[in-house]
Amino acid sequence: MPGGYVGRVAFIDLSKKKYHVEPLNMNWARLYIGGKGVGARYLLEYLPPGVDPLSPDNLLIVMTCPANGTMAPASPKYPVITKSPLTGFWLDTHSGGATGVELKYAGFDGIIINGKADKPTYLYIEDGKIEFRSAEHLWGMRVSEARKAIKEELGDPQVKVMTIGPAGERLVRFANIDSEGRQHGRGGAGAVMGSKNLKAIAVRGSGTVEVALPKEFEKIIEEMREKDIFKNPEAEFGIKWGSISLGWFTNEAGALPTRNFQTGHFELWSGIDAIAVSKVRVKRAACRQCPIGCHNWIYIPSGKYAGTLTEGPEYETASLLGSNLGIGDIGALAKLNYLADELGLDTISLGGVLGWATELYERGIISKEDTGGLELRFGNDEAYVYLVEAIAYRKSPFADLLAEGTKRACEKLGRDSCRYAVHVKGLELPAYDPRAAPAMGLSYAVADRGGDHLRSWPIGPEVLGRYWLGAKPIPIERFSPENKAIIVVQQEHQYAAKFALGVCDFCCWDNERLSLLTWAVTGFEEFKDVRNFELAGERIVNLIRVFNVREGMTSDHDVLPPRIHEDPHVSGPTKGRVLPREWFEKMKKEYYQIRGWDERGRPTKETLKRVNVDEGVFKHVGW
Repeated sequence: MPGGYVGRVAFIDLSKKKYHVEPLNMNWARLYIGGKGVGARYLLEYLPPGVDPLSPDNLLIVMTCPANGTMAPASPKYPVITKSPLTGFWLDTHSGGATGVELKYAGFDGIIINGKADKPTYLYIEDGKIEFRSAEHLWGMRVSEARKAIKEELGDPQVKVMTIGPAGERLVRFANIDSEGRQHGRGGAGAVMGSKNLKAIAVRGSGTVEVALPKEFEKIIEEMREKDIFKNPEAEFGIKWGSISLGWFTNEAGALPTRNFQTGHFELWSGIDAIAVSKVRVKRAACRQCPIGCHNWIYIPSGKYAGTLTEGPEYETASLLGSNLGIGDIGALAKLNYLADELGLDTISLGGVLGWATELYERGIISKEDTGGLELRFGNDEAYVYLVEAIAYRKSPFADLLAEGTKRACEKLGRDSCRYAVHVKGLELPAYDPRAAPAMGLSYAVADRGGDHLRSWPIGPEVLGRYWLGAKPIPIERFSPENKAIIVVQQEHQYAAKFALGVCDFCCWDNERLSLLTWAVTGFEEFKDVRNFELAGERIVNLIRVFNVREGMTSDHDVLPPRIHEDPHVSGPTKGRVLPREWFEKMKKEYYQIRGWDERGRPTKETLKRVNVDEGVFKHVGW
């Protein structure tokens, strides 16, 4: 067995309360590394086309990565993979929670869950065995309550738990899954779990994870710690402040979502920025095996939200539940963050749908008659606090509408409300406004799971004005479509391969070292050459596009919301800016050409052969 794998995948049928174990497909592991790559291959193979994401036939896959459980820095990231109930397309959603590592220690590279339990159920996985346990007494609990109750029931505080909250139970389409206080946030995986009557997955293992080449591995991880973390000025911000420090960069760049993306600069950011967080911070925390420790725990000592203790806020949360809602008070932000985490809601989509609804109210498109009497205005934190809980429990017709996500909500509401909806493919946009960084617009439009910042992050080179194409820096003009498609393509390759390996996106951006790490962990000789690491990333991108095309995705889905093209920023350093449609179309056309996709956004068979997907993929290519 190559290093980094335990060689077993469990297939679990909740309807029949049965499971069986199969060997990990090592051909797939070698081609797609692990994590989202191998998980994509299993999803393509075992999920029938056209399945309703909330039906028992959808698959919920928890997949580990080769670096998980090793001593590699920042290497606990693992994905949940499914068909998204928010978008209807591919979903991988990652967490740094310890459950993924524990799953490998328990003897599994992944678990593939189908069916629906007849009653609320949780799975207990321990050293190669899987039990189906009643979760009727857990149903309705918030995530921390459920986690605590399961550990007490099993009599082991070291058990690692993934669980949904009330939002997942009620099939809120952007419900998340909590993993030991870290979230599989985006795309509604929590709703898929809830649709299966699966409250939680508890895991305990006593095994270990071996690497193939221990001496080479030690040398590489020491180099990563030294060069990628401790002597890296970019990592220094994460170590000192956490991800919240990104807000200084985006606010100054005019890219910070403000009041439903009406502008890119928030005049009240100092009330919720990294300094504001540091003043109420009570401790720092880190994911397993991470020297950065980017997580903040904060406690609000006074004011109307006194007593609130929460992990966070991360930058995306502070942006979408802060500036995007006109909230500039750290106490209010902490309360919203706490409620979202406890109830099991993705903070990005939550802030997106609340921002959309608020703008509709302020424009007079909806009224108190629609909101159930709420005065829904930007900055009204009390209305938002009420709505977060109302959405999680679908307490009212208005909350029930918002629980469907921005795309479905606007389509149901009508009244030209989709004009103000900010999403791609149904996934609400994260915290980087494309009017301030055109390549981010391309990145969002072509990302495999919808509007997303974790497939590529071209805003960095755009604002800095340079990008390394191999060993050679090339100049980048920020407000231009030139040289943008190649950045997105190359970054997508890195992110896909890196996430398949299991290394956090906040650490380690050197492809040479990442490739050598893959080699040292697995022993696969081809990864001594960085070109094969990058090719593996390209292979994964194309594999997932095959899945999405099979599920109906075309170039018509690779578009941006009208606001980005038509509504200039109303204030800040990018006042008056839009992303011209002709720029976007030029970038998109170049992206398809570089990718080797046809004009409908479909990988050609020649491209799939060039990137060397396995032969079994071609039976899913019906074009």
